[in-house]
Amino acid sequence: MRTLREARGLTLAAVAERSGISRATLSRIENGDTSPTAETLGRLAAVYALPISRLLAPLEQDYQPVVKRDQQLVWRDEEHSFTRRSVSPSNGQLSLELIECELGQKQTIRYAAPAVPGQEHHLYLLSGRLEVTVERHSHSLMPGDCLRYVLFGETVFRTAEHSCKYVIALR
Repeated sequence: MRTLREARGLTLAAVAERSGISRATLSRIENGDTSPTAETLGRLAAVYALPISRLLAPLEQDYQPVVKRDQQLVWRDEEHSFTRRSVSPSNGQLSLELIECELGQKQTIRYAAPAVPGQEHHLYLLSGRLEVTVERHSHSLMPGDCLRYVLFGETVFRTAEHSCKYVIALR
């Protein structure tokens, strides 16, 4: 995170102002003292106009046609019982990325702004139930349902009594 911030010529104060995250928290994240929540990652992705996967791992230089499960980047937000697995990490050469997610029961994750405005998402629910609100339009999803949207504003993911598992394709 520090390398990215410095490469963009930004100070901690500037990132704090743009993201609404305190300088102290940003410093702890950059030093590896704390792991950001999904919402914090969403705010940082919006500041840098990068997909969250690019914040979690640098671009791979070489094209890899197969990414074994044990080599896929997994990130956890313990506060929201949320796990995010980069099934096909972006390497800059291909335009589609698959992300597998699990969200615990009775959880809400709110992304105030998209990391990349205008990015197309396809969310396919594998198990559980999930309510997704895209720019104030709410969608209740059941297993097998697919929600397709282009992201420009706030997005909220909410579970009720059961956890859920889903895949998002980003383009």
